Amino acid sequence: MSAHKDGKLKSTLEAVPPGFMIDSRWLERHEVSRFLARKYVDRGWLERVTRGVFLRPAPGTGESDTVDWKTCLLSIQHIMGYDVHIGGMTALALQGYSHYLPLGGSVPVWVYGEEIPNWLTRLPLNAPLETRTTTLFSDSALGLTKGNAVSNLPWDWQLKMSSPERAILEVMDELPNHESFHNLDMVFESLTTLRPRTLSALLRSCRKIKVTRLFFVFADRHNHPWRKRLDPQEFNLGSGDRALVKGGRIHPRYRIMVPDEFAITGAADGA
Repeated sequence: MSAHKDGKLKSTLEAVPPGFMIDSRWLERHEVSRFLARKYVDRGWLERVTRGVFLRPAPGTGESDTVDWKTCLLSIQHIMGYDVHIGGMTALALQGYSHYLPLGGSVPVWVYGEEIPNWLTRLPLNAPLETRTTTLFSDSALGLTKGNAVSNLPWDWQLKMSSPERAILEVMDELPNHESFHNLDMVFESLTTLRPRTLSALLRSCRKIKVTRLFFVFADRHNHPWRKRLDPQEFNLGSGDRALVKGGRIHPRYRIMVPDEFAITGAADGA
């Protein structure tokens, strides 16, 4: 390999901190062919994680059987430039809500985007992934934020994720098949400081009647101070009864089938 190509590789890899990842698309964008990528792997400059995905080894560390999911998502967002974000219950947990729900292990990480790379679910990550599109909202970029910098990682990179206001609506969309009313009820109890203006924008952008109705079922149930700033009549709640769970009851106000205990109306009327 020529000194010129070695120098090009060095300058290219400087954009990739040790321990972080790139894919074939990124290499091709930086004029590194598949043939050269194989040479880099042979020389130990890159480590193949799965087909078309490579890791820049960190000095003094051996190969690992698993890849940290946060490192993976930071690589996807900040190096490879895919428009994806962390959402749902994962975003709530990372921002200090649902602290009783552990991250890692068997708890899924919720990843949202319209261009999630197809190799993502093939990676040997230290947590399972659930992937979703962003079609819940007509404005797919609404309510996204940067979380706190991930500790012990370089360059103060932050994970792009849903704000608590967006994340709770993403979780609502998973009821009842992929999330439980009990878990969501406990999380909602801690959502005392949501921003009414952000909630209003997201509820107007929400494409699913089911999610909007469920949000107000929980909002009335917990009656946090911000609830008084939201009038359900300002949002599209649709018409007619909606079935959601078997063996439940139709909520008397929001006309959606929920477990019995959630069909009790509270005092909130959102003037």
